[in-house]
Amino acid sequence: MNSATHNDKSNWYKNIVLFLSSQAISLFGSSLVQYAMMWYITLSTESGVMMTIYIICGFIPTFILSPVAGVWADRYNRKMLIVLSDGLIALATLILAILFFMGFDDIWLLFLMAAIRAFGTGIQTPAVGAILPQIVPKNKLTKVNGINGSIQAIIMFVSPLVSAALLGMATMEIIFFIDVVTATIAIGTLLIFLKIPLHEKAKDKQTTSYLSDFKLGLQYVNSHDFLKKFFLFFALFMVLMAPASFLTPLQVARSFGDDVWRLTAIEIVFSIGMMAGGAIIAAWGGFSNKVKTMGFATVIMGVCTFALGSVPNFWVYLFFMGVFGVAMPILNTPATVLLQEKIEEDYLGRVFGVMGMISTSMMPIGMLIFGPLADMVKIEWLLIGTGAFIMCLSLLLVKNHVLIEAGKSSG
Repeated sequence: MNSATHNDKSNWYKNIVLFLSSQAISLFGSSLVQYAMMWYITLSTESGVMMTIYIICGFIPTFILSPVAGVWADRYNRKMLIVLSDGLIALATLILAILFFMGFDDIWLLFLMAAIRAFGTGIQTPAVGAILPQIVPKNKLTKVNGINGSIQAIIMFVSPLVSAALLGMATMEIIFFIDVVTATIAIGTLLIFLKIPLHEKAKDKQTTSYLSDFKLGLQYVNSHDFLKKFFLFFALFMVLMAPASFLTPLQVARSFGDDVWRLTAIEIVFSIGMMAGGAIIAAWGGFSNKVKTMGFATVIMGVCTFALGSVPNFWVYLFFMGVFGVAMPILNTPATVLLQEKIEEDYLGRVFGVMGMISTSMMPIGMLIFGPLADMVKIEWLLIGTGAFIMCLSLLLVKNHVLIEAGKSSG
C-alpha cells in the first residue's frame, strides 16, 4: 500500500491542514446556501409538500450516484474529483445567483439547485473518505477523523446563525455569491498547494468497464464477512435513528410547547455535543478495539433515545440531546477509520460508495415507516421503542466475533 508513503509522512501534517482547511471553507459556503434555500422555501411557501420535494431533491441524486462515484474514486485522481465536484457546484451556484439577480426567482430553480448540489456531494463523498489514508499515516487516522468531525460540527453550528443574519440583511443572490467565493478559495488551495501522489489503481490504464469495476466492488464486499455485517449494522442503525433525528422537533413542539427558542435550543445543544464528541475521540482515540468503541457509543445513543421519549422535563431532555450529540462522533470516527485501515486502497472508493448509499437511503426509509406512525401514536413511544432496539443492536455488535476481530488495531 502506498498510503502516506515515507516521502509524504514528513509533509502529512502540512497536507492535512491544507486539505481540512479547504474542506472547511467549502463546507461553510455550502451550508450557508443550504440553510438559506431551506428557509427561503419555508417562508415563501409555508408548504410541507414543497419542503418534502426540496429534501427529496437533496438526497436522491447522492443515492443514485454513490456507486458510480465510488468507482470513479478508485479509477481516477481523487483530488481532481473533489476539485471538479466543488467546481460544478460553484458554477451552478453562480448561474443561480445571476438568475436571481435578474429577477428569476422561481422555487423550482432551488429544487434544481438542490439536486445539482446533491450530485456534487455524491461525487465528492467517496473521494474524500478514500483520500484521507493517502495523506495521513494509519496511526493518526482516528485523531484526524475526530478533528474533521469537530470542524464539521462547528460549521453546522455557526452556518445557520450566519445564514439567518445574512438573510435578514442581504438578498439570496449575495449568499450565493459568498458560496462561489468560498468554493473558489477551496479549489485554489487544493490545486496550488496540495500535492498528493496518485494511488496505484489510478496510475494504471483502465481496462475494465465501469459496470465490471462496480461488480468487483460488490464482490469485494461480499467476500469480506466483516463488511457485510458492518453494513447490515449501519443499515439497521440508521433506520432506527430516524425518529431521534427527524421527529424530535415535532415532539418538542407537541409536548413542551412550540416556542422557537426550544427548537433552536435542541439544535444548539446537539451541535455543541458533536463538537465535544469530536474533540473527545480525537484526544482519547477510543478503546484498543474500534468495534468496542462503536458499541459503547451505540449503547449511549440507545439510552439517550429511550430517555428522550421518557423524560418529562425539558432541561433534562436537553441534557440527553447533548449527550446524544457527544456519542455521534464517537461512533462515526472509529467506523470510518475501520474502513480506511482494513480496505485495500484500490477498493476504498467503492466501499465508501456503498456506505454513501446506505447513509443516504436508510434514514428516509426510516421516515417512511415512522413519519406516518407519528400521527397515530405518541412520538415518545416511538423513541422509547427505537431506543430499546438500538441498545439491543449495540449488544449484537460487540458480541459479533467477526466484527470484534476486524476491530482490533492493525499494528
